[in-house]
Amino acid sequence: MTMIRHLIFPFLILLGTMQVWASGSSAQPAAASELSQAPARELAVKETHVSKPLTQLLKDFFKTTGIYALVKPKEGAKNGQGEAMSRFAQSWGRIIMFLVVFVLFYLAIVKKFEPLLLLPIGFGGLLANIPVVNMTAPDNFLGIIYNMGIANEFFPLIIFMGVGAMTDFGPLLSNPKTALLGGAAQFGIFGSLVGAAALSQYTGLVDFTLKQCASISIIGGADGPTSIFIASALSPELLGAIAVAAYSYMALVPVIQPPIMKALTTEEERRIVMPRLRKVNKREKLIFPLLIVMLSAMLLPESTPLIGAFAFGNFAKESGVVDRLSHEMQNSLINITTIFLGLGVGSKLQADKFLVLDTMGILVIGLVAFAVGTAAGVLLAKLMNYFSKEPINPLIGAAGVSAVPMAARVVSKVGAEARPGNVLLMHAMGPNVAGVIGSAVAAGVLLSIFN
Repeated sequence: MTMIRHLIFPFLILLGTMQVWASGSSAQPAAASELSQAPARELAVKETHVSKPLTQLLKDFFKTTGIYALVKPKEGAKNGQGEAMSRFAQSWGRIIMFLVVFVLFYLAIVKKFEPLLLLPIGFGGLLANIPVVNMTAPDNFLGIIYNMGIANEFFPLIIFMGVGAMTDFGPLLSNPKTALLGGAAQFGIFGSLVGAAALSQYTGLVDFTLKQCASISIIGGADGPTSIFIASALSPELLGAIAVAAYSYMALVPVIQPPIMKALTTEEERRIVMPRLRKVNKREKLIFPLLIVMLSAMLLPESTPLIGAFAFGNFAKESGVVDRLSHEMQNSLINITTIFLGLGVGSKLQADKFLVLDTMGILVIGLVAFAVGTAAGVLLAKLMNYFSKEPINPLIGAAGVSAVPMAARVVSKVGAEARPGNVLLMHAMGPNVAGVIGSAVAAGVLLSIFN
């Protein structure tokens, strides 16, 4: 045993010595490798972390700001759709558009002209002109909203559904001849179609195609959803200018219509008191929306999407058995859709798209069309008054332009100014509702011809 102990201890010492040597020999190459890599790491650090003075950092930061993009436009910079923008559109164009949207905010907030529409449209226009971020790109905020419901014409149909749920056909059914006034007001649509084509053909100031003329002409009906619907189908490149013009004229109904109404009527005509409307029973109100759907489907299928959505909303309301659905159409659904619709329309207010001569032409043609539609309704009401046993106040003809219910309210206000206590609101709702249907029918006609 003693001999074995003497052999074991030297063996263990030898083994430990070998392990120490082995570990030392393996660590040496690693240390050498680290030493060899150290200069490379230092070089990489120097390359990625270049030290700069504070003033240079501030200068670099300033070049990333919107202010720098406005004052130093780049040649060849692109918009959200990948199209090159001019230097003017990048700088002064954006500043002008900021002023335009501030005017929309003023009309919406101070004047309270259609704030539910003009405020989101204006804010969409504000965001669309923010430099650097390109919020109108297909995968960005405004681009997603636009492709979600405007490019495919979905949002206007939802709006029509909600408007249908809020509409009462009673005044129209009670006095059916007022439907003629709604039809007369559509004269502005077809008149502006001819006018836009003539301007393009003979003046050379604008160069609209027939499809573009058809899209522009619908502004004469002062019907925003229908304008968007037909512009998306026929000339999406003009959608922004057409939608803004249509909604602007809807908002400016209290400003544009009264002078025309007063110029075409006498004080005595404006003082006419119309007889009380008869009460319409539920069965009539249920049959009517089904009737207009079937008529549009058989005679003018192109108008059926708009008429169908409108009639569905009204039929649900009048049925009285789906109050929850009708309530949602009149409130949450139409409110949410209005937000997205407004922002999506505002996305088309980009400086390089909006500040062109064609837009100015659209605004002028739309204004003329709206005025002509108002005048045509008033004049037809005056003519009908000669042949009607019951007196017709010519002012209600102005409500045929379909800006529901703003046009009817303006008619009632002007009538009350001539004779205090003379309430024309319900009488004006007849041509007002007929105007909505008339605009949808006119859109169907234009789509059938030009699509």
